[in-house]
Amino acid sequence: MKILGIETSADDTGIALIEAEGKFGPDFSYNVLGNSTSSQAVHAQYGGIFPALAKREHAKNLPAVLDQVLNDAHESVSHPSIDAIAVTHGPGLEPCLWTGITFAQELSKKWTVPIVPVNHMEGHIVISMMDLRNPSLGKLTKVDFPALALLVSGGHTELILMKSFGRYEYIGRTRDDAVGEAFDKVARLLALPYPGGPEISRLAAYARSEKLPALLKLPRPMMTSDDYDFSFSGLKTAVERYVQARELRLLDREKLACEFEDSVTDVLVYKTLRAVEEYGANAVVMGGGVSANKHIRDELSSKLQAVGCRLLVCPSEFSTDNGLMIALAGYFHALKKEFANPANLAANGNLKLC
Repeated sequence: MKILGIETSADDTGIALIEAEGKFGPDFSYNVLGNSTSSQAVHAQYGGIFPALAKREHAKNLPAVLDQVLNDAHESVSHPSIDAIAVTHGPGLEPCLWTGITFAQELSKKWTVPIVPVNHMEGHIVISMMDLRNPSLGKLTKVDFPALALLVSGGHTELILMKSFGRYEYIGRTRDDAVGEAFDKVARLLALPYPGGPEISRLAAYARSEKLPALLKLPRPMMTSDDYDFSFSGLKTAVERYVQARELRLLDREKLACEFEDSVTDVLVYKTLRAVEEYGANAVVMGGGVSANKHIRDELSSKLQAVGCRLLVCPSEFSTDNGLMIALAGYFHALKKEFANPANLAANGNLKLC
């Protein structure tokens, strides 16, 4: 089955075409026929995503990205051999989501193929369960359920219990800022460019490599609370108060970045490990843009390994939004013929997995 995946939930325009076969499990395999993502660098000057501007950029990028994918797949641009179109319909920025949905609707009508709506967060889960050592020809990593999904991005921080594939139960989520949002806000306080996550990590890595002494001890918000919720707004406020109270000296930014990253990591790792123990999880699937953070990956992997639990996380180049994850997630829904009426398909910025 050939699935075209379209992703436009934020500021990345992603399209991929896959050919896949088999049900979820060891018999599943897929071939990436084409995959392209256009990122919108225009938002860097504003320090964040402007939805109206992102919508306009998506509308401009989608036809060009589609042409590139179809050409790479040696498919006809006017009428390719495709079985279904998978498109993100939430969660995300609704103006951006609508651009992808409208594009999918137009292609569905033109090519006479069905549309399968995909939850953006499920896309992150699915791609992190794939064996991507050969990015063009892939299969599923063996997953023994129950498993936990730790979704960390600019808009989400969630812990989700998976008793089997497609059966989701929220057990914790952020009460305010998402972890990626906190990274960006702290980066602005330190006069670092957008997106802030990679910049914070770069400075933090330098501080660790040079063994710079700690500048202060930041709080670990809600780390020991009796639930699995998160809160990062207070952590950002603690950094803000420190920065506003004094003039930063040489290497202070590196030390602050390191302590901030350590604080976030401690909270994510501690809560995830406690959830693994309580729910008897055999694996943790980490997805979302923040999953590219090397320090968080390394610390979580090490701690999980010590308790006999596996960490499944995709290569960092697939951690940000992309069409491949939507095509893969869409395939499993297309197998069940979970198609949408194109005329009734709508964007839902607050769409939940369950």
